[in-house]
Amino acid sequence: MSKTCLIIGASGEIGSSTVLSLVKKGYSVGLQYHSNAKSIDKLNKNIPHAQRLGFFQADLSTDEGIRSFINMIDSDWDSVVFAGGHLWKGLFQDMEEADMDALYRVHVKAPWLITRHLLPSMIRNREGNIVVVSSLFGEEGASMEVAYSAVKGAQISFVKGLAKEVGPSGIRVNAVTPGLIATKMNEELSEEEFGAVEEEIPLSRAGRTEEVGDAIEFLLSDRSSYITGHILKVNGGWS
Repeated sequence: MSKTCLIIGASGEIGSSTVLSLVKKGYSVGLQYHSNAKSIDKLNKNIPHAQRLGFFQADLSTDEGIRSFINMIDSDWDSVVFAGGHLWKGLFQDMEEADMDALYRVHVKAPWLITRHLLPSMIRNREGNIVVVSSLFGEEGASMEVAYSAVKGAQISFVKGLAKEVGPSGIRVNAVTPGLIATKMNEELSEEEFGAVEEEIPLSRAGRTEEVGDAIEFLLSDRSSYITGHILKVNGGWS
């Protein structure tokens, strides 16, 4: 019987690459997305029918959306990947409370509540895997992205603490922290700005979304069976 994985934020570029990486390894997948139905339709064409466990539309930036999503899904999954999220860029003092609340719900509250929903089954089965897509900025912090850095840092602490708590039940909890990845999120950078960042990276290039997806697949696999509470940097040596 194939392993099952619930991917949160499956319509994003890193989420989509993760889905494809897992499907190639035989996983059956359930996909959560917010509004990018076109991306989900495209993914659907690359997932064999037998490996589709559902497509769940939900806005995780609201308490109602989080509750609605949890009510949609079964609690019995072998693994979950939290790849969803959004960025708020600007001066800290210009940020509205509503913007901070939305960041907190998507990056912190939703993973917490969804994990709480899934854990009882994992504990009964004495196995399970949780992977969170955090960020380099969660470790290093970033000017103009203070709130984003804060919620990403919270994810890292969540992973480290939860790994210690559920390890005795056979559940592993890890995170990846991507650096500069070639995604639409970084298209606001000019070619000159993008190149300047690449010059700071020892491998002298941006990462590819499939490289992040493959790192996540590794953390879910038996090849990483003695790894938990780990923050895997996928950043070309940038930090």
